[in-house]
Amino acid sequence: MSTDVDISTSAKGATYMVLLTVGSRAITFTLNQILLRFLSPQLLGVAVQLELYIISTLYFSRESLRIATQRRADGGIQAAINLSYLAILAGLPVGALLAQMYLTTNYPDVPYLMTALRLNQFTAMVELISEPGFVAMQQNMLYKIRAAAEATAVVTKTFVTAGLVFYGFSRGQNLGMLPFAVGELAYSFTLTVVYLWNTSSVARVKGFTLLPRPMTSSPQNPYIFSVFSQPLLFLAASLYLQTGIKWLLTEGDKLLISAFATLEDQGMYALSANYGGLIARMLFRPIEDSSRNLFAKLCAPSAPPSPGKTTAGVGERPPASFSRSLHEASTILNDILRIYNIASLIAFAIGPTAAPLLLQLVAGGRWANSGASAVLATYCYCIPLLAINGVSEAFVAATATTEELRAQSLWMTVFSAGFAVSAYIFLRVLDLGAQGLVWANCVNMALRIVFNLRFASGFFRSKGVSFRVVEMLPNVYAVGAAAVAMSVLTRWQVIMPFLGEYGLIGEFISVGAVGAALAMFVVFAERSFLLDCCRRFRS
Repeated sequence: MSTDVDISTSAKGATYMVLLTVGSRAITFTLNQILLRFLSPQLLGVAVQLELYIISTLYFSRESLRIATQRRADGGIQAAINLSYLAILAGLPVGALLAQMYLTTNYPDVPYLMTALRLNQFTAMVELISEPGFVAMQQNMLYKIRAAAEATAVVTKTFVTAGLVFYGFSRGQNLGMLPFAVGELAYSFTLTVVYLWNTSSVARVKGFTLLPRPMTSSPQNPYIFSVFSQPLLFLAASLYLQTGIKWLLTEGDKLLISAFATLEDQGMYALSANYGGLIARMLFRPIEDSSRNLFAKLCAPSAPPSPGKTTAGVGERPPASFSRSLHEASTILNDILRIYNIASLIAFAIGPTAAPLLLQLVAGGRWANSGASAVLATYCYCIPLLAINGVSEAFVAATATTEELRAQSLWMTVFSAGFAVSAYIFLRVLDLGAQGLVWANCVNMALRIVFNLRFASGFFRSKGVSFRVVEMLPNVYAVGAAAVAMSVLTRWQVIMPFLGEYGLIGEFISVGAVGAALAMFVVFAERSFLLDCCRRFRS
């Protein structure tokens, strides 16, 4: 059945993306640790500002279009590809507007900053050219192509950036922001080439084209200028405000720290977010992206086209098939969230103690003594919330109606206000610096998770399908073990005083021993659930 094929394809695709991402990140992680020894927190802070410019340009140009094409099957693959060209057209004005807004701020005096900004403006357009290839890949569930493209692009970016930094250092030249800008261009160029090269061959085999193609209008699916599907375009327009508010919540930490913190604090937060977000980029993001596509297919009342077909499916699903798909969606969402919650126990218990030790090992004493250790330790509490919010928000994006998306936009506005207030309290009133921003982010994630889970519960309840939030919580024995582990780590010098003689190595041994014991106990306590997940995943 198509449901089984969709689930199998998504699971295999997510697994492949995770494995390839881990491999590529291992290479880039090693290079980045060497690179950090040549950078100051101030320079890294400016790099975050320019990275935010590229992210924002791409997000406002394409995000609502991407979600719209994943949610609906109107016109099939070709209609989705046609719509993707609007992202390219939007890139020029969006990029120009955001660049001008940045220039009106009190931007820092860093070598080659203006050159880097203009280069980033060009980089955003290069990446947007890959959008037809990306849409074709998503519609056909070609996750291996995406994983290979992103892995190749990340490795290329890291080598180019590190190479230019090392070159400037060896010549005694301060290249400032230029290495970062050229690295971003290398990333976008590589991504675009790999996407278009691989999907063009798929297009020839499956009978669609990566160029805009005139479509035949019908009363059920009219087209604007015979190119853009009206239902898809209207859905994208209704999503635009909601995605804009989501961007504010997602990237708001960078905006706030740019406004309220020094460049040094910005650099420390960037380092902590990069290390803390490493797991999110390697593991959580591929799962989030593939699950959003899967939830959209499982919860669609009309049968979506099979991967590779260029026309939409016809008619409603049989009630039995639709009910089975909804039960599958409920089970998958519940299982992913429970696995995340189980992993969160270990992260909460071990992370705050282990993170500063790892930072001292990989980045050196310069960064460890700068205050980044405390920020990274605090960020360990945010990582599980990022994961849970990501997959639960993917479900909302895949299943919410236009009216529900408008309601979500209103709630997102409330969350934005809550985030801003909490950030002001932590940053200005309590003067916690970069740590305060991490805590504000935790508040932001918690509010969004509550909304997402309430939506999921209401969605399944309206369909007569069981979905209980309590079922995704770890059992009481695992929670108790995590609490004991946290207590032991705070008193390890009293419990294991002999390890203090070995300095950093002794601390690693104590944390590793407690972490391994906790992980084994948690796996044992949750063995029935984990074995059941393994059996269903293998089948």
